[in-house]
Amino acid sequence: MEFRLLLVFISACFLCSAEHEELRTPDISDLAFRNTDFAINLYRKISSLHDRNVVFSPLSVSTCFSALLLAAQGSTRTEILKGLNLEALDGGDSRRVPELFQQLHQNISLQMEQGTALFLDQHFHLQTNFSQQIQRFFNAEVLRVDFSKPAVCRSLINEFVSRKTGRKVLEMLESVEPLTQMMLLNTIFYKGDWERPFNPNNTEKSRFYVDKYNIVQVPMMMLEEKFSVVEDRDLRARVLRLPYRGGASMLILLPNADADYTAIEDEISAERLHGWIKNMRRMKMEVHLPRFRMDQSYHMHELLPQLGISSVFQDSADLTGLSRDAHLKVSQVLHKAVIEVYEQGTSAASSTSVGITAYSLPDTFIINRPFFFFLYHEETASLLFMGRVIDPTLS
Repeated sequence: MEFRLLLVFISACFLCSAEHEELRTPDISDLAFRNTDFAINLYRKISSLHDRNVVFSPLSVSTCFSALLLAAQGSTRTEILKGLNLEALDGGDSRRVPELFQQLHQNISLQMEQGTALFLDQHFHLQTNFSQQIQRFFNAEVLRVDFSKPAVCRSLINEFVSRKTGRKVLEMLESVEPLTQMMLLNTIFYKGDWERPFNPNNTEKSRFYVDKYNIVQVPMMMLEEKFSVVEDRDLRARVLRLPYRGGASMLILLPNADADYTAIEDEISAERLHGWIKNMRRMKMEVHLPRFRMDQSYHMHELLPQLGISSVFQDSADLTGLSRDAHLKVSQVLHKAVIEVYEQGTSAASSTSVGITAYSLPDTFIINRPFFFFLYHEETASLLFMGRVIDPTLS
């Protein structure tokens, strides 16, 4: 009999009021850097599907699959490591990557709730070693349910997800497949207040240029303050840093009015992103940012094979560290992300300076055309959420 394993990633963000690695033991800065490159690789796969808004949490996806590394063996494990861009950090030690994720999560001291949960069928036999390690490294909750009652399971799991995400994600699952034996969930809920909130009295309806032919009216927030900014001349774009209280920030990458954002997204990398952060200059300026909310869902089992993670979804999957059953594979990988940006806030290592300057910038930063955003933890440089806004009036 074929058994099914369902992976689900849920993330909500709510804004309210490398070459010398073999010479040393990898640390969380290496993990954060590599996870950023994985995020950008995954972003390109998502963005190639359509010209609409994008939001997802790369940390949620990589955390869940890194937990699965504790069960994967052989080529299945090798594919996951390579697809997550973590192969160089493994070093032949099966516990190293999980230990790095454990350290990373312990160092992200934000107003953020993050958790991993295992929902197991009441008759499913889980390997003791896997159960102990996923609880140790990922602080996972292990919960027993009766998957032979799909409607009951769906209701229980959706309620669990809703509670973990501050009621931002209400209907994660539309249905539960009857052959499901285990569901692995990862949730991230970040709620951050701007360090300098926008005054709601200054918010006015304004034009946002989706493209040459489409203009929409959006609630445009405005704040005059000192901000950190940088210009990337090679990309023909500018970058603005909007800090939150408590150690997180959002980077806004705004292409020049005459630049093609699709060409720019092909050049984004972890190295370039770290270069922006390193080379920013503070200056007083007037910032105009649209208020927006986005809610996006993705079938990662259709996207991850394009990054080389494929055998885990096939009959040849080797998950013997999870169960001795030879017929276990991942059937679905669901990811849902929500972000809200408004006046009070958001609810939801190596670097280079080549082609980057922070001088001769105008004293206004008007975000009235498609842009990219990156929400990251400052101390670890870990990317929590990223995406693009093509039309802020659409979710």
